[in-house]
Amino acid sequence: MPVYQPWCHGNLTRSKAEDLLSKAARDGSFLIRDSESIVGAYALCVLYQNCVYTYRILPNEDKKLSVQASEGVPIRFFSMLPELVEAYYSPNMGLITHLQYPVQREEEVDEEPESNNLPPQLPPRNFPANDVKDSDPKSPEQACKSLSDTYLMRLQHMDMSTVPEEQQVAIQEYFRTSIYSDAEQLQNGNPNLPGFKKLTMTICKNVNSEISRILPALEVFHRALDQQLSPGIGHFPKQMCADSGQSVSFRLEQLTKLIYSIEDKAKSAIFDSVGYEGGHRKSLIPIVIFEVKQESLGISTKMFLKVDVESGKIYFKKSKDGPEDKYFVHNKILQLVKSQKMHAKLVIVVETEKEKILRKEFVFDDTKKREGFCQLLQQMKNKHSEKPEPDMITVFIGTWNMGNASPPHNISSWFQCKGQGKTRDDTADHIPHDFYVIGTQEDPLGERDWAYTVKGVLRDITNISFKQVAIHTLWNIRIIVLAKPEHENRISHVFSDSVKTGIANTLGNKGAVGVSFMFNGTSFGFVNSHLTSGSEKKLRRNQNYINILRFLNLGDKKLNPFDITHRFTHLFWLGDLNYRVELPSTEAENIVAKIKQQQYQELLSKDQLNMERNDGKVFLHFDEEEITFAPTYRFERDTREKYAYTKAKATGTKYNLPSWCDRVLRKSYPLVHVVCQAYGCTNDIMTSDHSPLFASFEVGVASQFVSKQDLNSAPQGGIQIMNCLATLSTKSKTKFFIEYHSSCLEKTVKTSEGENTEHSDGSIKVWFGNQVQLTPIISDPEYLLDQHILICVKSTDCDESYGEGCVALRAAQFCYTEFHITLTHHGERTGTLTGGIQLHTSEVKPTEKLYDFIKIEKDESVTSKGKCSDHNKFSITQAHDISNPSYMGVPYKGSNVTDRGWSYSMPPKNLPIAVPGSKDCKKSSYEVGSRSPTGKPATGEDEKTSEMFDNPLYGSMGKSHGRGKDQDLPQKEHLTPPDTIFTPTKPADGEAERPPVPTPRNRSFTCSETKPPPPTPISLHPTTHKKPVVPSRSEGGVVNNRPPLPAKSRPGLPEPQTTKSRDYRESSELPGKHRLPARPGQPQPHKDTHPEVPKTGRSVK
Repeated sequence: MPVYQPWCHGNLTRSKAEDLLSKAARDGSFLIRDSESIVGAYALCVLYQNCVYTYRILPNEDKKLSVQASEGVPIRFFSMLPELVEAYYSPNMGLITHLQYPVQREEEVDEEPESNNLPPQLPPRNFPANDVKDSDPKSPEQACKSLSDTYLMRLQHMDMSTVPEEQQVAIQEYFRTSIYSDAEQLQNGNPNLPGFKKLTMTICKNVNSEISRILPALEVFHRALDQQLSPGIGHFPKQMCADSGQSVSFRLEQLTKLIYSIEDKAKSAIFDSVGYEGGHRKSLIPIVIFEVKQESLGISTKMFLKVDVESGKIYFKKSKDGPEDKYFVHNKILQLVKSQKMHAKLVIVVETEKEKILRKEFVFDDTKKREGFCQLLQQMKNKHSEKPEPDMITVFIGTWNMGNASPPHNISSWFQCKGQGKTRDDTADHIPHDFYVIGTQEDPLGERDWAYTVKGVLRDITNISFKQVAIHTLWNIRIIVLAKPEHENRISHVFSDSVKTGIANTLGNKGAVGVSFMFNGTSFGFVNSHLTSGSEKKLRRNQNYINILRFLNLGDKKLNPFDITHRFTHLFWLGDLNYRVELPSTEAENIVAKIKQQQYQELLSKDQLNMERNDGKVFLHFDEEEITFAPTYRFERDTREKYAYTKAKATGTKYNLPSWCDRVLRKSYPLVHVVCQAYGCTNDIMTSDHSPLFASFEVGVASQFVSKQDLNSAPQGGIQIMNCLATLSTKSKTKFFIEYHSSCLEKTVKTSEGENTEHSDGSIKVWFGNQVQLTPIISDPEYLLDQHILICVKSTDCDESYGEGCVALRAAQFCYTEFHITLTHHGERTGTLTGGIQLHTSEVKPTEKLYDFIKIEKDESVTSKGKCSDHNKFSITQAHDISNPSYMGVPYKGSNVTDRGWSYSMPPKNLPIAVPGSKDCKKSSYEVGSRSPTGKPATGEDEKTSEMFDNPLYGSMGKSHGRGKDQDLPQKEHLTPPDTIFTPTKPADGEAERPPVPTPRNRSFTCSETKPPPPTPISLHPTTHKKPVVPSRSEGGVVNNRPPLPAKSRPGLPEPQTTKSRDYRESSELPGKHRLPARPGQPQPHKDTHPEVPKTGRSVK
């Protein structure tokens, strides 16, 4: 496509094209952009009467171009786009109006090249992992003998004439005898291989002494040269002296790589030969003793808790060296309950030999000690679990701009989450993560060198040889993913990709690299990006983010309409995002003073990333943990005591104010378990002007499901979605339909065209009245409750997406549920979608998950506001409210950002999944704070509702007065208890004066009791209004309530409102075309007096 044509806009987004045409404001204005749905096709966008009409330009087999215009108009073919445009300047060509005024593209200001952003001399290459695979299982002795014989046989066929006799004997002796002692040491928990070390020292004896002799002189010479150079250009001497010292440096480099490779392969071979899986079978987590206080009758007593993860026991001791006769085995430790009021208090719920339930309350030294204890107990439960597949894993995320300098010798603090911010306790040092994802920028090392370095550090810390899942590099931007060996067969569908966003989007000095994979039934995506630098280039960074979203090709290719923010159960975005603290340079000293006093909040309020997220411009619906550490940029190298915020350039002094450039954000599907355990930076790694950043997450995962039901006799399940109403912010003149995607569905399902209603606020409401039946591949409810439905609203003219969203099937666990989600496209908010969803499946008792083991307890008893059915006879707590915070819609208190995307809904009660119309369905209601969405009971004899807790890790939550007025206001919500029956709430005071908001951020969530239809019609009388339950903002929100009565909708407020009681069953005012399908098991409602807007409300029996 000729770039000089004024109407040619390349890969411009659809929404941006609409904006440009709206600004032109003349009928006949037009532009051509790339199609978002078909590669190689174009979209002709024409403005007429303030509406945008889009026509596809498709190439045929001969690469001739034609326009899909009105029916009955002869199709014409053109060789070039200019020829096509020239022809359509003529009227009566099948367009809404002929082309008249080309709209020119907006000029983009490219970033200036930086001196230190040079491409690497040799482009890095991706090397496949050479992992030794297990053959037939053998005993350790047989495996070692076989290994020894194999290597001795190999030696016999090798030419060893050039090898000194002494070294020949040493190699043969190692394979003949020492390899057995190394294997024995390994089985006893010592992975250091002393025999192998002795052999390498013997072979390299002369090399080692020579290195020891010359190293001091090289170090002195290096220091002398270093004093003459600024840190920013430290990599130039290597290039300048490469020719003069090529032979020496090349041989040393080859020797180092060879030693690394030999060591890695030797360990891998021996580890595999004895069935060593890096501590999974042979625990290397040491015994830890915690000093705690136990209060009884107002008297505080010192106690000691001894945790033995390997044996699966916890000991309660009155003295550190006292007897160990009182202990509980892992399967008798039922639950850990964290106090919300006292941050260091923990209740351990155990079962005695006589099946008596005991609550033991302890107070730790601080919150960090309590968290370390909980992590050890969770590791114990996981290690001794009888489940064949894990339902929870931990993920380490690290990002570091290395500043083109080699890392120091010791970087273990990074991987142990040690330093500033939210860090892990020392007692958790030896608990390995399941995955390590490390992103680097300005990385001077080669891929193999960096992989060896990281693997070596992790091996020293955890005694595990981690498997490399993937590594991908774009210039000096790199991502590597490592996993525990035991997970090797659980990982599949590994993809990696990169996007350049440097000068003219053609240079890789800035951009992103990404990796995605499936872990059993859960999809993961990781993106490491290095965005444009410079405090004044905020808008350029925003555009970098959008480009990465659009063009990074990861995940399931069948999800083509969705960008990467919707393709993964869990998406983690890390890197040097380069957003700065937006304050004048004259404030530099004041900023440094505030940092020294740890007064971060005022600076974070001026953080560009926080402000852009608040405005919905970038990272929409992502979460970030609260920042409690100092800015990670820009330090003087070799110290963390001083910020170097000035930089001399030819154009003058440039200011780089201390800023949080390095960040980790995440986005997950609704109603999944994810908790941030650590978020901070190191303070002892000082070779770069950035400090390494770390984050640790506890993540729920789904297994590769094998149904326990007989597939032949099991009833066919179904998913019903109905009453969908989309509100779209667009000026396009087209028709729309909905596509439903999910890995749990047999195929992608499309609806028929919806009915459009235009509104004065510029939005379009599209009513999809037909009920859609989705058929899952497996009907077992235990499988379905972990699944999600991806929803895409598309246009009929160009098959392009106008908004995507996601609904969790867990939301419809018990009965018909209404949902309200925000639609997004290419990272922008484009509208909302409301509707209802219902599962048809057999009854099942929810399976207990590992992450249900830890709960949050509200210490104060709350009087119940309604009588609850006693479904839980198993009592652990009395008059207490226990909740799993990761499900309760508790937003992260992350950096004052208000729109936190998907969060968790209220947990359901302990009820089996009900078949529609059953008596269990009649009883089902949601009880705040009583259960996690898995259905595992939080225990209490008298189940009582309570107000939403304040999470001690994230601080208090503000109140919200209903879901109407405050939907788009930057406030924190406060959950309040529902009664047994809920009706839709009235709008908040002053709501009528609120301007129309076509895309509210909030998801609504109210509760109701759902009953089967009575045999005779009975009018619904108004019930007492309760406080609405409003979790934090989420695209995956649901409204589990009785569908409300139809009422006149106000533009910009898609959710229905109830103002007074009225019986619509005898009314005949609702036109047939807007008539709603009957709710399963209920008569069909009749007509409404306001036909201009389709409704989601339905009459309720």
